[in-house]
Amino acid sequence: MLELQNVSFRYTPKGKNILSGFSASFGEGELVAITGRNGSGKTTMTRLLVGLEKPSEGKVIYNGKNITQEDASERSHFIGYVFQQPDRQMFMPTVREEVAFGPRMQGLTGKALDDAVENAMRAVDVQVEADRYPRSLPRGTQQRVAIASAIAMNIQYLILDEPTSGQDGNEKKRLVSLMNKLCSQGITVILVTHDMDIVASDCSRVIVIAEHEKAYDGTPERLFATEGMAEQWGLAVPSSVALGRTLPGSPYCKDMVSFCNAYLKIQGRK
Repeated sequence: MLELQNVSFRYTPKGKNILSGFSASFGEGELVAITGRNGSGKTTMTRLLVGLEKPSEGKVIYNGKNITQEDASERSHFIGYVFQQPDRQMFMPTVREEVAFGPRMQGLTGKALDDAVENAMRAVDVQVEADRYPRSLPRGTQQRVAIASAIAMNIQYLILDEPTSGQDGNEKKRLVSLMNKLCSQGITVILVTHDMDIVASDCSRVIVIAEHEKAYDGTPERLFATEGMAEQWGLAVPSSVALGRTLPGSPYCKDMVSFCNAYLKIQGRK
């Protein structure tokens, strides 16, 4: 279990809180969305989790242990982080070497290292790019390489920062499929996103940050099915949900397939 306990963060002792009194826990195999307006504190929250920032108050707890003062290199043994622009975290000449860098720094060598790298590349389907320069690859492929680099380190938590921005429909589907696969293997995926379609259709839980505080922590269904709740925090309501509200009984339609099924069911009663 990874937890933030009553965490606040500011850049200077007398500065304004970027995050205030924030508490949340993340269990095994969850797909959790973190959302809210720009500047609300989403990225700050994930940087506190991964150890890139230290809280001004509060604690970060991992499996009952206080890790508040541990830095990012120590936490990299169980948390992976993929930046919004993944090429910024790549510096090795080939994909294979990029994926191998982390586990090598952890002390893996020989066959154990080779197996970890091959298994991670296979898991995200980048084997054919193994000898290519990672920063020359399309953005969606770069993301999968960055995810492979985390998987190779045998992480338990994966944080993705706006992974679907600028992606086409096929890359989004591929990423969602990969996230679901990782969750089924017990890895917790924490997704920082403004993509409400993915929040509604694929996430098991959503945390909304508003005015630097936690405003909501619960299911996407309750967030979107309660009219006016998502809107008050500046969140777009997915088209499928909005269309579902127009049907008799206002069924919650997490995606367009759900809406079509609900519509056909209602038509069949007439």
